[in-house]
Amino acid sequence: MTITEERGKFATGAKARTLDMKFEIVVIPVSDVDRAKTFYANLGWRLDADFASGDDYRVIQFTPPGSGCSVIFGKYVTAAKPGSAQGLYLIVSDIAAARSELVDRGIKVSDVFHAGDSFTGRDAPYLFGSRRFDGEDPEHRSYRSFASFSDPDGNGWLFQEITARLPGRIDGPTTFASPSDLAAALKRAAAAHGVHEQRTGQHDADWFTWYAEYMVREPAGEPLPT
Repeated sequence: MTITEERGKFATGAKARTLDMKFEIVVIPVSDVDRAKTFYANLGWRLDADFASGDDYRVIQFTPPGSGCSVIFGKYVTAAKPGSAQGLYLIVSDIAAARSELVDRGIKVSDVFHAGDSFTGRDAPYLFGSRRFDGEDPEHRSYRSFASFSDPDGNGWLFQEITARLPGRIDGPTTFASPSDLAAALKRAAAAHGVHEQRTGQHDADWFTWYAEYMVREPAGEPLPT
């Protein structure tokens, strides 16, 4: 049974969804609030709030570029042990560019690695187990290339490159969250269109329609134009 079929099975007989439920906040446990604030500011994330009530309470909120979800940390906002938040995923359209930007900001980031077919090993666990193979995924598949970094307390973050979602993962129209995401989509469309023209052996005067179809379908995991 496919995911789409299974989703339909669970939906059968269930109440119709009436409200959106948007994931908004991840709470990160830290030991030094000001040190954490400096770190996340250095990532280039947007500072949304820094509220305090005397010496007993403080909450800070940051939002990564293009993200609909934010992180908060502070004093007396969680009982979790500092550094215990692991497997925090940041989805990017270009893993090398994302890593390079943080390195330029002075952040220590792992080399890019990709997932293999083995789930054993001594590396820190991530979505595909605990084996990390050097470099980007050789086939440049979505979901398979990563880079990792940690904040000063050891809370663990991973970049994951996704250029095409699995079918059924996107509701509504295709959108691009930033100019860099749009530029990356244009580059992929241009490369694919070049292959298309080589295959047909002629210039495609209607290339802009082909680009549009490709850029709308690719993120949604729909069949691509050929």
